[in-house]
Amino acid sequence: MKKTLLVLKILPFLFVFGLLDYVLPQHDIAKITSTTEIEQNLSWMNRLFYAQADSGNVASDKRYVRFINAERRKSWLFGFFPRDSYGVMVYRNEDTGWIWPPYFKFDTSDLQAEADAASSLTGEEQWVVITHYGWRNKFFSIYPNVVGIREISGPDVTIIPWFNIFFFIFLAVAYFFIRAMWRQFRERSVDPLLEDAGEVWDKVDDHADAASEKARGIWGRFMAWLATWRKK
Repeated sequence: MKKTLLVLKILPFLFVFGLLDYVLPQHDIAKITSTTEIEQNLSWMNRLFYAQADSGNVASDKRYVRFINAERRKSWLFGFFPRDSYGVMVYRNEDTGWIWPPYFKFDTSDLQAEADAASSLTGEEQWVVITHYGWRNKFFSIYPNVVGIREISGPDVTIIPWFNIFFFIFLAVAYFFIRAMWRQFRERSVDPLLEDAGEVWDKVDDHADAASEKARGIWGRFMAWLATWRKK
């Protein structure tokens, strides 16, 4: 039972962590190697992880998706801590529109042109910061979605994820603010009601005990009266 309760307590935190890890923007230091456009057949397994069709196009389970191929510097924890290792990454480039997540991205074609312009040529490396959200999963064919590209001088540039920092600060402030409001509400409204309910319950118990004592007294007198008849 204790293990079940522990799992039920941990699951909401895992869900929130996974949601934030998917939605919050991450910044990859990378060099773009090529761009492609591939026809994708979306299924029930990966449809949730794709944005809507580009603005002006009809939504369909079968559509062409723009991709950006790159070699990126790996990182930990929402991009806060860069690593010294590199690996290939494939990004998709889709409009998010007005729907979730709220990036309000409508410039897919322009962004693809920027990616083409920033592609590294042979002997000429061009490093960029690719801002994206989402996950990469080879089994389900899921790709992170690019929302911005910015050229930088080299792979050793320090990128500070200001949005994520301010978001977590806001989240912490909101948590303590809501917690303080709940404590005040509980002290002013909930606790007095519980005390009143406890007092009413105590009175009910007292009346029940008195009634029980009275019933026992009546029953005792009745049994005593029957005993007088048995003596006769």
